[in-house]
Amino acid sequence: MDYKVGLLGRIILLAISLFLLAYFILNGTGVFAISLFIILILAQIVFFLSYAESSFKKVRQFLDNIKQDNYTNVYPVKFDGTETDDLHIEFNAILAKLLEDQAEKEANYQYFRSVFQHLSIGLITFDEDGKVQIVNTAAKRMINIHQLTNIKEVEKINKELHHAIHSLRTGGSELIKIAHPDGIMQLSVYVIELVLRDTKFKLVSLQNIQSELEEKEMEAWQNLVRVLTHEIMNSIAPISSLASTVKGDIESKIDINEPVNPSDLEDYLMAISTIEKRSEGMINFVSDFRSLAHIPTPKFQTIRLKGLFDQLETLMQHQFDTNQIQLKKHIEPDDLILFGDQTLIEQVLINLIQNAIHAVEDTISRIISLDAFIDESGKIILEVTDSGRGIEEDALPKIFIPFFTTKKKGSGIGLSLSKQIMRRHKGNIQVRSKLGEGTTFKLIFNA
Repeated sequence: MDYKVGLLGRIILLAISLFLLAYFILNGTGVFAISLFIILILAQIVFFLSYAESSFKKVRQFLDNIKQDNYTNVYPVKFDGTETDDLHIEFNAILAKLLEDQAEKEANYQYFRSVFQHLSIGLITFDEDGKVQIVNTAAKRMINIHQLTNIKEVEKINKELHHAIHSLRTGGSELIKIAHPDGIMQLSVYVIELVLRDTKFKLVSLQNIQSELEEKEMEAWQNLVRVLTHEIMNSIAPISSLASTVKGDIESKIDINEPVNPSDLEDYLMAISTIEKRSEGMINFVSDFRSLAHIPTPKFQTIRLKGLFDQLETLMQHQFDTNQIQLKKHIEPDDLILFGDQTLIEQVLINLIQNAIHAVEDTISRIISLDAFIDESGKIILEVTDSGRGIEEDALPKIFIPFFTTKKKGSGIGLSLSKQIMRRHKGNIQVRSKLGEGTTFKLIFNA
């Protein structure tokens, strides 16, 4: 029976019963008949409430199934066109859709879990209490464990790795050397902090870059040998040739017992002078090379960047005035502070400003900008920008190679030193340049 018809019938029956009860009371009908009708009306009210509540029970049961993720119940359908039947059809359709979504969600979870486990990069997630949620196969292999329940267990394996995992913030990275049965591993540790349902998590990625480092190391050695060979041959070849010529001339004169005339003495003096200059050049080259390998350990302290920029402006003011260069400074916020070695950071900035001065020599607009700010990932950024001619695209990858230079005069070690100093500060240096528009050197510090 249709729910509305049943409900309406019960209401009408109850109304008739109430009407008759009132009629009997007004006409003084016997107590027995009145009592019987009262009992009948009470029974009708009870059955009416039970009937009205039956649909709510079905809705409540349906909602309980959803709360408990139980989507397997099926409501009977008689296809008799009643509203109850329609309600059961809708319930079944909703449960089927939820069951399908649950199956799809489970399939996606298993898919991503499988991908997570089979990545070549080691991944570990853990909460604020150090409880590990997921650790993939690559991470277990890298740190040589079978199971990891709490991140504190990493301390027993490698204290440096444990410290890096806890101290690094979002976007932070560190290179850790770790002993492994297969040999020494160089692990690049990268951390991201996440918040999921008001719970903080850390996602740690571990990547073994030993082979890449060895390849880069070999490439660096090859470049260094190439540079050293080139510079040494350029200095030794004329010295050897000149010394051989002077030696041969003197030997021939000794053999025939010929006295040395003044003009020959002048030639010998000039040759010796040339040899001396080339030797000095060689000594300076070796001295520059030595400076690359002896960068002092940074003495970290608080650096107020506004004061540092003002100090640099005072130091370089004479060169700015001589070359008619306009210096622009911008710091955001105005009281921005950096933690590092002020002497070394100052040396890097002086190198970059000197390069910028050379870059704007042949331009009409001579502007150098010093900028300091915090980027979206919380890192402190220092930028030195010039309005110069820019750097050729094919030269950009080489500018940090020792002794490579695009300037007419220069040793080619300034940018190499700057890069090493930034690495000592756990930072990095990047460059972007476009011909005719200028160059920007970007110093990145992990705050």
